[in-house]
Amino acid sequence: MQLSLHADYALRVLVYLATHPDETISTARISSAYGISKHHLVRVVSTLDRAGYLLVTTGRAGGIRLAREPREIRLGEVVRRAEPNLRLVECFDERTNTCPIISACGLKARLQEALNAFLRDLDRHTLADLMIERRKDRLQELFRIGPIGHSAH
Repeated sequence: MQLSLHADYALRVLVYLATHPDETISTARISSAYGISKHHLVRVVSTLDRAGYLLVTTGRAGGIRLAREPREIRLGEVVRRAEPNLRLVECFDERTNTCPIISACGLKARLQEALNAFLRDLDRHTLADLMIERRKDRLQELFRIGPIGHSAH
């Protein structure tokens, strides 16, 4: 199983913002820090905004910041909202399923159980859990260095 880049970037945006709790951050700054496409990041920010995780300020001095405290942001919830497709196999979507053995196969139930366990585990953890002091300090240091040794500012 692999999360889409959309979900991956959503989690990364939240981590970046949690390491800069008192700042309004531009998407360009986050894009530069991670070395990812600003265009893709704008779509991710839109998803996070619609889900209520971000405060978005438009305009020249605009940017984004967390709308909730990190302890209120459950990682499983973020994945559910940001991942466009949690259908691990074709038979998860009854509308488009063409698998001829669906009526006798037990694989779908096992995969659904595994997916539910994965999401339940993520639900046990919050963004704040990722921000223990020494980890937060190291993240801030890495963000200052930037993706290829240049300043991220």
